[in-house]
Amino acid sequence: MSSFIDGAIRLAQTNPQRIVLPEGGDPRTIEAAREIVSRGIAEVTILGDPAKIDIEGARVIDNRTSPDRDRYANALVEIRRKKGLSLEDAYRLLDDELYYGVMMVKMDDADGMTSGACHATGDVLRPALQILKCAPGAPLVSSFFEISVPNCPYGENGMFFFADCGLNVYPSADELATIAIQTARSWKAFVGTEPRVAMLSFSSMGSAKQEQAQLMAQATQIAKSRAPELALDGELQFDAAVVPEVAASKAPGSPVAGQANVLVFPNLDAGNIGYKIAQRLGGAEAIGPVLQGLAAPVNDLSRGCSASDIVGMVALTALQARTKRERQA
Repeated sequence: MSSFIDGAIRLAQTNPQRIVLPEGGDPRTIEAAREIVSRGIAEVTILGDPAKIDIEGARVIDNRTSPDRDRYANALVEIRRKKGLSLEDAYRLLDDELYYGVMMVKMDDADGMTSGACHATGDVLRPALQILKCAPGAPLVSSFFEISVPNCPYGENGMFFFADCGLNVYPSADELATIAIQTARSWKAFVGTEPRVAMLSFSSMGSAKQEQAQLMAQATQIAKSRAPELALDGELQFDAAVVPEVAASKAPGSPVAGQANVLVFPNLDAGNIGYKIAQRLGGAEAIGPVLQGLAAPVNDLSRGCSASDIVGMVALTALQARTKRERQA
């Protein structure tokens, strides 16, 4: 595992949170659950057939026969009342392990959920957005990838957070500012050092006047006004954001240029292409997408994930849950 994930696991072990894994029919989930329990990373609930799953220290629930179904169904009707959800339809939704898992989080029977080994991202996000919704003060849900580039002197010893590479297609300036602030706070929570946020563009500090460059400049000003305590600047070209020598000529005096560790891309095209170039051509580790902005943590996995990937994402989900509880305390 990466040093980033190793660190997340060590932090998660100090205060294990309750994480639900809804894909109990998948062998990778079972393998991951055994490791999570044995290492004390989280308290695990698996949704699946208790007659087929035997993991000492883990709770196994069949969502189709659980005694909590009545309580969850009535709560779900209230949550979706404005959408006209009937009690019959609520029970039908709870037959879906993803809806049941999210309801466990909503009803405080779990602190977070990790899923996606067997489901598309949209299937994982739909119940989370319908039931948990956005966190107070968060107008949208976004995502980031942790990128670690081997033998790289830039960023945080080669480590960066790239955002948003997974969800928001063409965010507005206001949304880009939100993504920047959310990702900076995620960096602080997961890494522990100070985030240095660069708002990326093909332009540096007004060198181009096209609409897209001005969008990033506007997003920078909005983010600075909302979170003046952050080291955040833009718009910046990639090299000006991470290479000190380039920053000295393109953005002299910037508190971020040449040393950014959080990179905010202008749209999903740029972000998704950028992280995959770093991963495939630069040999970078890419972990994510990690979701941020939900009222409670739910994270998505790639359908090509390994059991080790699930363990790592559970650790990240647990840290998000712990951060949420600490803020509420």
